[in-house]
Amino acid sequence: MAAPHVLVFPFPATSHITCLLELSHRLLERGFKITFLNTEFNQRRLLATMPVEQAAAAATLRMADGIRLAVIPDGLSPDEDRNDIGRLTERMMKVMPGFMEDFLIRNVGSEAADDKERFTCVIADIGMGWALELADKAGLRSVAFFPAAAAVLVGILSIPKLIEDEVIDVEGVPKSNEMFQLSPEMLPMDPTELCWNCFNDTKTSKQTFNYFCMNNRAIPIGELILCNTFHELERSVFSYAPNILPIGPLLIGSRPDKTFGNFWVPETQCIKWLDKQQNNSVIYVAFGSFTVFNTHQFLELALALELTGRPFLWVVRPDLTNLNNKQEVNLSRIVENVGDRGRMVSWCPQPQVLAHPSIACFVSHCGWNSTLEGLRNGVPILCWPYFTDQIFNQTYICDVLRVGLRIADADENNIYSNEQIRSKLEELMSDEKMKERALALKEEACKSLENGGSSFNNFNKFIDTIKMFEC
Repeated sequence: MAAPHVLVFPFPATSHITCLLELSHRLLERGFKITFLNTEFNQRRLLATMPVEQAAAAATLRMADGIRLAVIPDGLSPDEDRNDIGRLTERMMKVMPGFMEDFLIRNVGSEAADDKERFTCVIADIGMGWALELADKAGLRSVAFFPAAAAVLVGILSIPKLIEDEVIDVEGVPKSNEMFQLSPEMLPMDPTELCWNCFNDTKTSKQTFNYFCMNNRAIPIGELILCNTFHELERSVFSYAPNILPIGPLLIGSRPDKTFGNFWVPETQCIKWLDKQQNNSVIYVAFGSFTVFNTHQFLELALALELTGRPFLWVVRPDLTNLNNKQEVNLSRIVENVGDRGRMVSWCPQPQVLAHPSIACFVSHCGWNSTLEGLRNGVPILCWPYFTDQIFNQTYICDVLRVGLRIADADENNIYSNEQIRSKLEELMSDEKMKERALALKEEACKSLENGGSSFNNFNKFIDTIKMFEC
């Protein structure tokens, strides 16, 4: 029997792409063929971070690390901002479905050019749930995948119930600030923290809510709903929604031998710097791929790291902030004062960093991939969320798991002072009970992935289901 050929289709955002790439590699290890359908824009970004020879081969052979590559336009011009989620989803829906339908026709059934390239099934990001309908139309079975917390997914899938219960109105706007529970066992939720309500402007919130509603209609088409979490982390959610299959944590970027999957070139020399630091001493600071900093806030954080007197590793993307000349001088002074005690890099191999014994804590935007990587390595988290599900993740980290702290109370200009930041870091790193809880979660996460563990067994169930699609 020929190996199953799976089409993997992520939402065009960094964390979604890297998570589904990790799932793709795990399927490759089980003997599956994988075609990864990416946007043209993100494909160029990924290939640009690969060594020249390998990138040229990937572009020519349409393959990278054993994964077949395919592209689709996102509807935006090259210079438009892909971080504008509302604009991105609006343009996607005008352009992508037509291209996707044509792509499936070329690779399914009698019109496919090569029997070996025909797809067995589609794994679609729930952020691209509409693709499940197109797969069904093409005669393909499918699986839905969610790269974030199961509790967040349940909130999205419960939109009709939330409207019926008058928690939100028909446009997703909270009807009050009262907490609600989807079940007595689940964490009480703040309707203002539902992920579509966590944007800075109401237009984007409304566009995102409408996009979720549209995708929700297609989710039941999928044979399974996979989620990047593990059962022990969200027990109450899986009691409420047993149809969701947790297969995580998918260890994003944990394969140093793989060249395909970075949006920025990681500076691996930072690992050698970490090797020189004492165990449990380094503050690791990273805010993912979306967060943008006010320049004043950026300098307050830099000063706080200087004042701790502790070693730190800080990921400063080229687009994290935009300092003026005077602010550049101030930053240079801080860097000079810190010397070799601190290290700033444009990107780094985060899974290897968080697994390093020198790391004491993680200052994070609370993206789910970063949250899982922190939990998987037993690292307490100082939460500094930016938008969407990161707000809920902060609540989960601080109030349920109790392995992190909120950053502080901002001033009237929404700025956290350097003294507030420094104080929170000291509180976090001196809390031995929190460290114990973090290490206990690390053990549970590891067990879930081991032979016989919950995620191990669920992944095998998922594999068996796909293989049945061939019958």
